[in-house]
Amino acid sequence: MLPGIMRPSRRELLFGSAALAAATSSTASSQPFRPTTPAYRLALWYRKPATNWEREALPVGNGNLGAMVFGGVPVERIQLNEHSLWSGRREDIDSPHTLELLPKVRQLFLEGNYAEGHRLAQQMMVRTKMAPSAYQTLGDLTLELDHGAEVEDYRRLLDLETAMARVSYRAGGVEYTRHVFASAPDQVLVVHIECNKPGGLTFTAKLSRPADTSVEYPAPNSAVLRGQAANGGSRFECRLEARTNGGKATVTAGGLRFEGAESVTLLLAAATDYKLDYEDFHGGPDPAQVCRSRLTAIARRPFEDLRSAHIAAHKKLFGRASLQLHGPDRSSIPTDERLAAVQAGGEDPQLVNLYFQYGRYLLISSSRPGGLPANLQGIWADGLNPPWSADYHVNINIQMNYWPAEVTNLAECHTPLFDFTDMLRAPGRKTAKIAYGCRGFVVHYTTNLWGQTALTGQTVWGLWQGGSGWLARHYWEHYAFGRDLKFLRERAYPVLKEAAEFYLDFLVEDPRTKRLVAGPASSPENRYIPPGGGKADVDIAPAMSQQIVWDTLTNAIRAAEILGVDEEFRRRASEARARLAPIQIGKHGRIQEWSQDFDEVEPGHRHISQLYALHPGQQISTARTPELAAAAKRTLERRLAHGGGHTGWSRAWIINFWARLGEAELAYENVMALLRKSTLPNLFDTHPPFQIDGNFGGTAGLAEMLIQSHAGEVALLPALPKAWPMGIFRGFRARGGLTVDVSWAGSKLVSAYFQAAVDGKHQIRVPRGTKIKAMDPRPRTGLPQPDADGRFPLAVQAGRSVHITFA
Repeated sequence: MLPGIMRPSRRELLFGSAALAAATSSTASSQPFRPTTPAYRLALWYRKPATNWEREALPVGNGNLGAMVFGGVPVERIQLNEHSLWSGRREDIDSPHTLELLPKVRQLFLEGNYAEGHRLAQQMMVRTKMAPSAYQTLGDLTLELDHGAEVEDYRRLLDLETAMARVSYRAGGVEYTRHVFASAPDQVLVVHIECNKPGGLTFTAKLSRPADTSVEYPAPNSAVLRGQAANGGSRFECRLEARTNGGKATVTAGGLRFEGAESVTLLLAAATDYKLDYEDFHGGPDPAQVCRSRLTAIARRPFEDLRSAHIAAHKKLFGRASLQLHGPDRSSIPTDERLAAVQAGGEDPQLVNLYFQYGRYLLISSSRPGGLPANLQGIWADGLNPPWSADYHVNINIQMNYWPAEVTNLAECHTPLFDFTDMLRAPGRKTAKIAYGCRGFVVHYTTNLWGQTALTGQTVWGLWQGGSGWLARHYWEHYAFGRDLKFLRERAYPVLKEAAEFYLDFLVEDPRTKRLVAGPASSPENRYIPPGGGKADVDIAPAMSQQIVWDTLTNAIRAAEILGVDEEFRRRASEARARLAPIQIGKHGRIQEWSQDFDEVEPGHRHISQLYALHPGQQISTARTPELAAAAKRTLERRLAHGGGHTGWSRAWIINFWARLGEAELAYENVMALLRKSTLPNLFDTHPPFQIDGNFGGTAGLAEMLIQSHAGEVALLPALPKAWPMGIFRGFRARGGLTVDVSWAGSKLVSAYFQAAVDGKHQIRVPRGTKIKAMDPRPRTGLPQPDADGRFPLAVQAGRSVHITFA
């Protein structure tokens, strides 16, 4: 088969053999859709080189090494990143002054003195000046080719199925090709340059970095870049080795010079001294030795072998899940032109497919086991001071990065977040004790490589204790999808319990209501108008804080029950949960964001924090809490009416909200808004500027429209819009240890395939009016039929599958 062409899997063949041409409209309701050969190629491609890092360059990565490929002629720039290269250092700045003020601040809010409470709360924040800390570039690999700038047949491409960037063109009648990939099995960046004219390849290669570095060329085929990031940051080394096929190599003032070759393969390894250990951040292996050992390990392996190993490792992850939304094949049109057509009002279901798989590609490339979690820009950042330091914002952004991990079958890519959160527990305990006098651990709105958890910044974003609970939710989700009891016992439950213990100590009783409240706290980055006017951002019981506490206690209780441990803790957590101040509906019929029904300073604010209970939480659902679900809908309508969703990640969150509410057309409307307003030509999400969370949130939102499993049931096609009448998804995961394939045509279910990792009994929900035609294996009790709400039971056995066809 040709590269990039998918062969239908055995499960896809179960869906039937109807040709796509037989069902090109929604009127073809009886025939299933499966990809035909050739399938739509999953690649971004362009007719010209990139000139802008943020908008046009193409990313490759292996979780540790990242690169942005420009595809320039005659000068190529490949910008480099190493996941642990940060400036800054560990700083212990927690202040007991916070704890001294806490009772007085609480009392003022409980008395209804919001203005004075807000004023005094400003003084709770740590004012110690910290050394700047940021994720930084490793530098640039620059290639200067000895041919003119006039080229023909230029194509720049990123193949998502092979995780390779390719540049090809003709110059002076000679064909030139470059391949770039970041190998996970071999932990090197590979750049292969070739031409079709014997002896026709001549170019210079050099390494550079803006500051804090030195570059050496110890041999005609090698270069070394080393240094230390500012303010006591990471010590790093980058080592480049070249393999030539023909010609000669020399060292010149401009770098490594290759003349008269047919092909050259450049191998680049990089490392720092960083260790994910709060007590010894600089205790990692010597970066020089790491680089040498990685390059030595592949010294005798040809380019073709390195490429094959890289592709096999990538496909092991990437090939697990797929999405095909039927529509015209426009893959012969450059990606930027396709996006421009959509942004001009057009429709392109295949571009939605590409966007979905691009999100999975970016997660695989920026978050692998043994590495660090994806930051605000994944693993890619240019310069020494990227936007928001390309750090870890914990008030939605890092969590959104991992929303697609479980459902799109990339559970291993979730583990860096767990490793990083485990490190944060040590500083988080200090902050909990010193700043709040509480047990457990707490994380505020942002952190960095050095374990920052202290109460810093302004109250509008800084005085917020929800980070630890929200991070703990991800451990529960990993268990819920995979049902790994060892993980629950050894990793998830200790974190859930410790996060819950902080909240149990932090909660106080509101004497006016006798309810427990989690304050003082902000509702991330938003402000309200208090009685008497002005602006305030601190409250005694913001909705998001209450919801995160409810969520954390609930998940900790569930985990303890499953494990059969800590009965006394369960009792205390259950009693506290029952006394929490409830979700309230305000005067506009919407979910209140604060303890009182205040008006927002910015009604169209990008954060929609009061709907945490709808997504990613599960306290609000259309079935169990219809009144709250209706209020959530009005909350979204009001936010959007005032300009909400104007950042890419916010728009992505809105897709997930509408999907949870079953509002298919509104979810789709926001999918298109995400593409039309917040997507750059290289399909990066833009805040602006570039933030990768919107890519991940968008991918998760597309999956949420097609399958949901948060509400005690597995819902198939819960928010399928009219624009997608025919399609198939394969390899999506549902909570309870299920992997699910589904095909549909004429907007009706055709077939579903369930593969079970563990024994279980599930409730399946299908669109109302759907009937079951056949089930393999057929239950002994006879063929079930969905009830009036589309629900039917399904029992599964570990390692076995169930195939259902629908009428």
